[in-house]
Amino acid sequence: MPSSWHALYPALALIPPALLTIYYYTHFPAAPKTLEIYPSLKDASLSDEARKRVEEIYPEDIYEGGAWFDTPYGKTRYWLVGPEQGKKVVLIHGISTPSIIWKDTVSALSAEGYRVLVYDLYGRGYSDAPATTYTPALYATQLATLMQHIKWEKAIIAGVSMGGGVATAFHHWFPHLVDGKVILICSVGLVQPGDFSYKFKFTSSPLYQATWNSLPGRAYLRSIADSESHPDPVTELANIQYAYLKGYNPSIASSLRDGPVCGLSYAFKSLAASNKDVLIIWGTEDDSVPYKYAGIINTLIPRSKLVTVEGGGHDLTIERPEEVNRALIEFLEAK
Repeated sequence: MPSSWHALYPALALIPPALLTIYYYTHFPAAPKTLEIYPSLKDASLSDEARKRVEEIYPEDIYEGGAWFDTPYGKTRYWLVGPEQGKKVVLIHGISTPSIIWKDTVSALSAEGYRVLVYDLYGRGYSDAPATTYTPALYATQLATLMQHIKWEKAIIAGVSMGGGVATAFHHWFPHLVDGKVILICSVGLVQPGDFSYKFKFTSSPLYQATWNSLPGRAYLRSIADSESHPDPVTELANIQYAYLKGYNPSIASSLRDGPVCGLSYAFKSLAASNKDVLIIWGTEDDSVPYKYAGIINTLIPRSKLVTVEGGGHDLTIERPEEVNRALIEFLEAK
């Protein structure tokens, strides 16, 4: 009996390569998969109540000069505000709140004669959400192609929270598009994992994503979003996005795992080695990105200036807009 089995060994050895050959000829070359793109607040199916609240809190025309830019990753919503001949400034929002976070700053800068570009990052607000990995390169390329679309050769770049990480990564890959100055407000990019709140860690976990993206989970989120208005409109807008935008949760989770939140030391070193002037604005009571990172970035970048907002939290552009805007304008006007 053993000898008969031995005689079969050569034939058995041929089975795996034969199966691989069959698989290869039946599956290759395969057509590339189409990238799935989830809709934004504009095209998503919202309840009547949710749609009404969105139009009250964050209407599509919240700023003048609104337009759409079609990309391979979906539509990007952007606005151009201020005199066309003004000095150009780009404002990049953070991880969860779209461009409503810049409302007071857009008004202040445009009133001073600046030409302001403000836009929604992929997966937030009125920009579509591609079903992909949300890397620093994705965000940097979104801005680079947007600037090409509106025919801006360069601009001053400002980012708040994750927008600061996007701004720093953008400068690393596209320094020729940055017009001499970078502004970082409560910026991520160098945050150590141990400094992340448990909320952020849990939000990016597969368990959290599976729970809230399931049918029961989304039904529960929608019941909350539709039940009553929240006293904080920014929080209410986030609740509506969580409940109704299929790509919102994954975009945040991927940004926390794969995006410009940590691991950007290479980009900050690139900024430090450049001739760009950098303004750093930070609140001493920031519970999302600890104030110690203001000092770390300030020490790392020789040509940086730190403005400390005593008692300020993380959402400085909303909670302390006068101080932020004053610091911005002084920095922008300095020679």
